[in-house]
Amino acid sequence: MTPDRLDRFARHIVLPEVGGIGQMRLAQAHVVLVGMGGIGNPALQYLAGAGIGRLTVIDDDVVALSNLQRQTLFAPGDVGRPKALVAAEWARRFDPELTVAAHGVRIDAGNAPGLLTGADVVLDGTDTFATRLVVADACVALGVPLTSAALARFQGQVANFAGHLPDQSCYRCFVGDAFDADDCDTCADDGVLGAMVGMVGAFAAMHALRVVLEGRTTLGDPLWGKLVVIDGLAPSLRPMFIAKDPDCRTCGCQASPLTA
Repeated sequence: MTPDRLDRFARHIVLPEVGGIGQMRLAQAHVVLVGMGGIGNPALQYLAGAGIGRLTVIDDDVVALSNLQRQTLFAPGDVGRPKALVAAEWARRFDPELTVAAHGVRIDAGNAPGLLTGADVVLDGTDTFATRLVVADACVALGVPLTSAALARFQGQVANFAGHLPDQSCYRCFVGDAFDADDCDTCADDGVLGAMVGMVGAFAAMHALRVVLEGRTTLGDPLWGKLVVIDGLAPSLRPMFIAKDPDCRTCGCQASPLTA
């Protein structure tokens, strides 16, 4: 690393749990973020701040005035602009040495392989079960780890999944097949506190960093299949283990050759 990069990441490098080896790994990593909403905003900020060398952001939405209460990458002048483009512009300004790509598309089963192939980890912060399951199924098929983050009112959920590994659960093991539809509630329906979204997004970024550093530093325990429930009112953190479902059609014995 150049002297400037050493200075920029000095607070990481002095951590025994990261060190120079870990920082170099972060610089070589590729993280794909699906969804540039309330969770994706802080996750992108902290991943860029960590020095993740290549970032891809995916979102087909545009910035709305109601987003500004919690989506801190955006300003009033961005209203009406594509979220993915604005987020990528922010990351390039923040650190010109990062490689950042923006895709203003809705991810689906058809385009997911092309968008996610080559990622070291995919961080999904989208707000519909249908999209989450598309992303999760594609990650299993491609052999890519998934950091899944979700929020409902004052409760957040974050977990790392590696359903492509024989002994690990996937996201579908957690939610099952009942949610393969675009039918879940949104923050427009239920409301959401901006600071709570920031907490979940930052926690998700931390989980993605665990995956990137797996096996290289003492921080790199991905905690596969351990769902952390974040209660913002209590406040508290509660871990739950998600067991592998042997009948899961994505990662279990029922999976087809095309999806596992």
